[in-house]
Amino acid sequence: MAQNKKQETIDPAHLKPEDKLKFEIAEELGLGDKVINGGWKSLTSKESGRIGGLITKRRREMKKQVLKENG
Repeated sequence: MAQNKKQETIDPAHLKPEDKLKFEIAEELGLGDKVINGGWKSLTSKESGRIGGLITKRRREMKKQVLKENG
């Protein structure tokens, strides 16, 4: 079963706010160039899962920080 993945390029300067965190984490993992050149679809499921897990962790930490500051 061949998958037909279209190559799309990502412009980091014009990302939606929710995609900025995702791209930032992808860069930290060394996947920034792969995402820029091939789009999010170019990532493997393992790479995508790693990014998703770190997004969840980072959001939890940010929420704790906000609650700590307000509270």
